[in-house]
Amino acid sequence: MDISGIAGEELAAVEFVQDYLQLRFDGPLLTLYAWPHILLSEFSIAYGEPEYRNALCSLIGEKVEEAALEEGDSLTVKFENDTVIALSLREEDLDGPEAGALSLTGSVADQMEF
Repeated sequence: MDISGIAGEELAAVEFVQDYLQLRFDGPLLTLYAWPHILLSEFSIAYGEPEYRNALCSLIGEKVEEAALEEGDSLTVKFENDTVIALSLREEDLDGPEAGALSLTGSVADQMEF
C-alpha cells in the first residue's frame, strides 16, 4: 500500500480512541491499531511513557515531509520538524491481523487496511 499521499498534509487532530489512535490530516485519516513510537531528535517515546500524548499532540499543525509503508516491516511518517511516528509492522509486534487503515478522503467507508 502506498501512503505517500499524506505527504504535504498538515496534521489537524490526534484522537485517542480506547485502544487505537487516529491521526486526522487536512483530508486523509490514518488509523493505527497498535501504538507507534515517537522518534524525536534526541530520544524516542513509547506508549505509556510520560509525555507520550503531549509528544503526539505537539505535532498538530506540522506538515508531513514523507510517509512510507513497508509491508511486513514498518510504517513511518516524518514531519517537517524531523519528528517521526514509527510503527513496527512485523508479525511478532502486532496484536492482530491489521496494523491500521488509511482513508485519503477521511471517510471510513473508503479506508484501506494494512
